[in-house]
Amino acid sequence: MIAGYLSHLEVERRVSPLTLDGYRRDLEALSVWAEAHGGVSGLREADIRAFVAAEHRRGLSPKSLQRRLSAVRSFYQWLLKHGHIEANPASGIRAPKAPRKLPQVLDPDEAKALVEVPTDVPLGLRDRAMLELFYSSGLRLSELCALRWRDLQLDDGLVTVLGKGGKQRIVPVGSFARSALREWRADTGASDEAPVFPGRGGKPIGARAVQVRMRQLAQRQGLFKRVHPHLLRHSFASHVLESSGDLRGVQELLGHADISTTQIYTHLDFGHLAKVYDAAHPRAKRRKDSG
Repeated sequence: MIAGYLSHLEVERRVSPLTLDGYRRDLEALSVWAEAHGGVSGLREADIRAFVAAEHRRGLSPKSLQRRLSAVRSFYQWLLKHGHIEANPASGIRAPKAPRKLPQVLDPDEAKALVEVPTDVPLGLRDRAMLELFYSSGLRLSELCALRWRDLQLDDGLVTVLGKGGKQRIVPVGSFARSALREWRADTGASDEAPVFPGRGGKPIGARAVQVRMRQLAQRQGLFKRVHPHLLRHSFASHVLESSGDLRGVQELLGHADISTTQIYTHLDFGHLAKVYDAAHPRAKRRKDSG
């Protein structure tokens, strides 16, 4: 049944390979636990609560428990839909709340230092195009890896990406990224059907290869934060929101289905928000204490 559900996620819902691996790990953990408790299809609500408690005792963080329970809940919903069970035993169970961590971001100077890698070295043109596109358009790692040249309209400054759940969106591409991409394509002479960033054998570059390369490039550029592809997506969102104040616009650019996901970026820069409030509100500024 788990294999059938994973096949459904891959073929019908077209989830990313990373998401699929996460679901597989979570459901395999359930399967192992269920072997001693009557099997997956025989579990009841009390059993699912016991499973979550066991995973918590094993050291799983609240965030990991939330993800694991979400996978279990979705799996049982699929079983219910196909008549394999009579009720979803996980539907009323909630995992412990995880403290919401603010995403780390690069400031504009750090982002500039990262993306402006030298182009007169091996793979320099590719690396520059890759980093500029990440920061310019806020793409997810899976979206960038899957890009083909046909997805880019460089004259119009647009890129079409396939996001989570197979949802397509069109995102602007900035002038620096367009220039870097043009130089990279001229160097490779790639066709419209070719991957923008090829890996071994001409196939699209793998996610792990991009992550490792970004860490190397960050160190070479003198950045010693933990630099990863999503950090540039966070930085893109934060910088656009800080300049525009348009939360809905940033939601569309990021491809978030729910605006609550985007709202985390409103908490990133308290200093900036305080200055805006101070400058705009007629009764915001407090008098200095005379004492």
